[in-house]
Amino acid sequence: MKNLTKTTLACAVSLSAAMSAASALAETQITVATVNNGHMIEMQKLTPAFEKAHPDIKVKWVTLEENILRQNVTQDIANKSGLYDVMTIGMYEAPIWGDRGWLTPVDVSGSYDVDDILPSIRQGLSHEGTLYAAPFYGESSMVMYRKDLVKDAGMTVSDRDSWEHIRDVAAAVHNPDEGVYGICLRGKAGWGDNMALVTTIANSFGARWFDEDWKPQLESKEWKQAVNFYVDLVTKYGPPGSSSNSFNESLALFNEGRCGMWIDATIAASFVTDPAQSKVADQVGFAQSPISATEKGANWLWSWSLAIPAATKKAEAAQTFVRWATSKEYIELVGETNGWAAVPTGTRTSTYENAKFQKAAVFAEAELKAINSADPTDSTLKPSPYVGVQFAAIPEFQAIGTTAGQMISGALSGSMSVDQALKSANVSADRQMRRAKYY
Repeated sequence: MKNLTKTTLACAVSLSAAMSAASALAETQITVATVNNGHMIEMQKLTPAFEKAHPDIKVKWVTLEENILRQNVTQDIANKSGLYDVMTIGMYEAPIWGDRGWLTPVDVSGSYDVDDILPSIRQGLSHEGTLYAAPFYGESSMVMYRKDLVKDAGMTVSDRDSWEHIRDVAAAVHNPDEGVYGICLRGKAGWGDNMALVTTIANSFGARWFDEDWKPQLESKEWKQAVNFYVDLVTKYGPPGSSSNSFNESLALFNEGRCGMWIDATIAASFVTDPAQSKVADQVGFAQSPISATEKGANWLWSWSLAIPAATKKAEAAQTFVRWATSKEYIELVGETNGWAAVPTGTRTSTYENAKFQKAAVFAEAELKAINSADPTDSTLKPSPYVGVQFAAIPEFQAIGTTAGQMISGALSGSMSVDQALKSANVSADRQMRRAKYY
């Protein structure tokens, strides 16, 4: 009897160990690559809520600076390495990679409510009607400015001011002796960094990346006017070292009260109006982006989104996470946890219809107006063959835009002239387009 008891006990222990091992094996770990922006950092903090609801899935995060993220995920997906189960991409990559079969379509069945996603955002992340990336947040660009400084300078900022007026306001509020700069703009090289802003400036001056025969137009008079204006504006009235600044650097400067104006992503509005983050939260005003010759393409359209590479071996778990992180329920979770002004915006109609959000977000109307005004199918004054506001949705653009960003950042730092920068960028673009047999 004693031996039987020992045997039974031993079997029980073995069974328990086996069950624990089986449980451990049932646990799926997914690796999520994302950008180091505020809303993504917040998503990481809320991961325990996801893991509690889905105890069989664990999330490992890889958080990278924007340019590094783009390089890593592009290399990973092109090589089908499978390092990431979920990757953060945007409107440029989603339709191109979806067309190439590199992405798994997003599961939009059941309660996900895909029709609630803003039409322009949904369209930009789809190819032939199939959604290949789920929007985590969407954005356009707009003017954020210090109402107190502008008023004290006897100036005004309005929707669709001319770029010349914006320059005059920057000059009026510029006070570097007191640590205040007239305007903060992106200068860091990258097709999604400085070129996101510079392209919208160029669009408004009447420029385009390519003519109707796909020949690069970077040496046109419109590009030269736009980039000379941009370099002059930032050199005279921007902070030192602007050629190294992108979104996060400018956000930090604005929140410290050191920028009279900042023209950048609408998603920044929730950060600059948050008293916990911004020293000037109660003094921030908003306006639609400036124009010159035209309103077309004057403000960009983008969405940082979650996509599932076709190479993943954990597609089911990845789908579960993507649906959770981009759902109406996730937005509700952020609203109830951190306040409704802190939710990721620019993705769902229901967010803008939510009374709690409307009450908390003083920027909501300006943000939605900017997003709705951006038209990727008609973003240039002269006819152009491409889709996209601040980019051209062709595979070659990533290399073309990156080189242009490096050249223009060089012009901003003073290492070359604007004409030299644009000539070099145009030569590189022409080489890329010839190699790809566009002409």
